[in-house]
Amino acid sequence: MQTETYSGDIVIASRRKKSSTLEREFPGYAIIDVTSKASAPWVKFSPFYPHSGIPIPFSSETAQSVEGIWQGLKVFEGQDIDPSRFDITDMKGIKRTVRRYGRVLGHRKGPGGELIPYIEARKQIYLPAYHWTLTHRLQAELSQLSELLARHEGLVLLDYETNTDINDPRKPLSHAALIRRFLQP
Repeated sequence: MQTETYSGDIVIASRRKKSSTLEREFPGYAIIDVTSKASAPWVKFSPFYPHSGIPIPFSSETAQSVEGIWQGLKVFEGQDIDPSRFDITDMKGIKRTVRRYGRVLGHRKGPGGELIPYIEARKQIYLPAYHWTLTHRLQAELSQLSELLARHEGLVLLDYETNTDINDPRKPLSHAALIRRFLQP
């Protein structure tokens, strides 16, 4: 499992890595889990977290979570969009998989919109929805992260995914990388 370090001392690391290993690799860093398994307030950074009222790109509708938007607009060989994902508030049962529905064909630009490929969907759907959430729902938590960054050697943001390249379709994108990008544009 890879760990990436960037200037500005915010590191993206796998949540699956042992705490002792992270503490040894990054002495003096604050280690913050930003996944759906995190404790409050950091769990709010999870794309699964139901912030409510998140605008669905290319639509006048809103959703509870960023992941609800992403999964709801996904189109498979065996199933088109699933708007019921927009309303999930318990962070469970949001994902839709190829095992169940077949190969992913892309994402719709809003309910009823044109089908766009995966990387374009990341850029036109996922990133705007997550950015909106950071801007409108997570200002207090971002401020807390900035304070931690100022008081420590740096931050380690734990995520299940460590892919920081928006254009790399081989792995899901790390939302922790988007937090880092927001804190250090």
